[in-house]
Amino acid sequence: MLYQKNLDLQTRRRGTVEITDEVGRIVRDSGVQSGLCNVFLRHTSASLIVCENADPSVREDLERFAARLAPDGDPLFGHTLEGPDDMPAHIRSILTQAALTIPIVQGALALGTWQGVYLWEHRVRPHRRSMIVTVMGEG
Repeated sequence: MLYQKNLDLQTRRRGTVEITDEVGRIVRDSGVQSGLCNVFLRHTSASLIVCENADPSVREDLERFAARLAPDGDPLFGHTLEGPDDMPAHIRSILTQAALTIPIVQGALALGTWQGVYLWEHRVRPHRRSMIVTVMGEG
């Protein structure tokens, strides 16, 4: 069985947006009991991560670390067509992931106790982000 659904959301600024519940709902709607869920982000300045969902300071620390690796406005970067956060956003997305695959067990995402699925917005301004969620498996 194959089930596919678009998932669109509006980000507010740089940072993470938890999408675990939305992806889980798509898995439930698919009727798949055992299989795989793939989430693919259709952008080059945001990414997808599986991260701890209990303590928000983990994601805040992650953001600070990314800012140290790829700071906005670094004179090293020539690609600044959309502002000083343009190239840093691309670097952050390349170092992370545009797609995640998560096992499905008994009709649900087989995430660990403290794991959540997040869209990580790398741009300073709000953006509309689009993902394709593909669920494959047996009912």
